[in-house]
Amino acid sequence: MDRDHDDLLLDTPRHFSFDQIHGYLSRSSNECLFRTAGGSVTRCIPVEKEKPIVTIGSEEDGRLRIRIDGVDSSRLPAVRGPLVRYIAEWFDLDTDLSPFYDMASRDPLLRDPAERYSGLRLVGVPDLFEAIGWAILGQQINLTFAYTLKRRLVESFGQHAADADGARHWIFPTAERIAGLRTEDLTPLQMTVKKAEYLIETAALIANGSLTKDRLLEAGNVAEAERILTAVRGIGPWTAHYVAMRCLRYPSAFPIADVGLHLAIQRLLGTDRKPTIAEIKRLSSSWSGWESYATFYLWKVLY
Repeated sequence: MDRDHDDLLLDTPRHFSFDQIHGYLSRSSNECLFRTAGGSVTRCIPVEKEKPIVTIGSEEDGRLRIRIDGVDSSRLPAVRGPLVRYIAEWFDLDTDLSPFYDMASRDPLLRDPAERYSGLRLVGVPDLFEAIGWAILGQQINLTFAYTLKRRLVESFGQHAADADGARHWIFPTAERIAGLRTEDLTPLQMTVKKAEYLIETAALIANGSLTKDRLLEAGNVAEAERILTAVRGIGPWTAHYVAMRCLRYPSAFPIADVGLHLAIQRLLGTDRKPTIAEIKRLSSSWSGWESYATFYLWKVLY
């Protein structure tokens, strides 16, 4: 069969800026799951047994142009829908941000970031194992080394698709793949034994169906989702709220103990010390229902 390409146009909501999203996605030159170049983003997004390579750019009218490569022409109709749904979830296209901007315009801490990064969406991680895996990898290390660890994990145990030029586009390892490993398989990547154990044990729970995205969404609120997640060894409140923000899309997810959040608040307040948890609770009292977006915008101040 012929390998073909397909171009789609996707409408975007009010308060959407692909430039802001592209800027966020370009923050690390060591990112291994997608590439940002020439004003577009390219990544391999698996759909069942297919591995389409998708390039996303913006039209002058604000719509997204989606180019799909590497799929047999007869299979293109079957992959379009899942890819559009993935992109809509990745870029949070279904959320009306008007109430967030209304709130932020009256909030002394959020007013400037909301104006500066207007149109930025909370870029998600739709796959549950990727979201948890990335959070576990990032525990207690700096962001630069976290990206290095991710690249080593992905290129050691992930799959890939090659484009017409032979360049590899990597996919995060599946839970099934990681569940079949031993800690000795991961520690050569410079991952601690504990972190390797957490990753393998979490992968096993997802692979056997004990921990699913549907179950966490059916929890109905971030507190119950946190309870389920923190019952898993290696997942504490920070990781649970990070996953609730980036994957589950609970708007009130709030990793209040996050160091980056504290540093961003300190920078915006111009103080010589980080705020206490009690001070953050007071400063965030008007964010109800938008804590995840507030956190994401504050992180953007630093990264």
